[in-house]
Amino acid sequence: MEQRFEIRKRELIEDCRVVPATFEGAEARLEAFAKTFLDAFESQADRRDGRAYLAGLLSDLPRKNAEAIAYRHGSDRQKIQEFIAVAAWRREPLARELVAQVARTLGRPDAVIVFDPSAFPKKGTASVGVQRQWCGRLGKVENCQVGVYMAYVTADEHVLVDTRLFLPSEWAASRARRKACGVPAEVKFQTRHQLALEM
Repeated sequence: MEQRFEIRKRELIEDCRVVPATFEGAEARLEAFAKTFLDAFESQADRRDGRAYLAGLLSDLPRKNAEAIAYRHGSDRQKIQEFIAVAAWRREPLARELVAQVARTLGRPDAVIVFDPSAFPKKGTASVGVQRQWCGRLGKVENCQVGVYMAYVTADEHVLVDTRLFLPSEWAASRARRKACGVPAEVKFQTRHQLALEM
């Protein structure tokens, strides 16, 4: 490798170092950040299960599924699964709160909005939107789900502020698949560009 690349590589690695002080008070900051969103759930049980689910996702569990998270928190696996699948909450107030927090803490006049599709390889065919399609992560057509992400980017920071799951036209047209996965009737096929414009 050329010396200039070695120098740049060392600079990038040094820039990635995280000092231990970064994590001081992180738990309290995360709790304060999450509280507003958890308060949007209608029942105390949903707020409790939401807190357990979030803690599980951020934990050192090797597999972050409902069963492992429930076991870690001494909870019933079915309660965590029900929280993920059927808890009553509305997306709009949560999205507004996130945007307000980002505006307060990162708002800059020279910031930009960035859209990026990202694919997640999948083995099965039952997850919403899974089919053989371009998977940038693998660099080829493969069985995957695709999400379109919107980020707010400044010279110093970046944060995801919205996302949409891409529902391929074959999925959008299949009543049986939609019903099996609980895809609402109002969700129609949209191109990735249309999803970005909607956000």
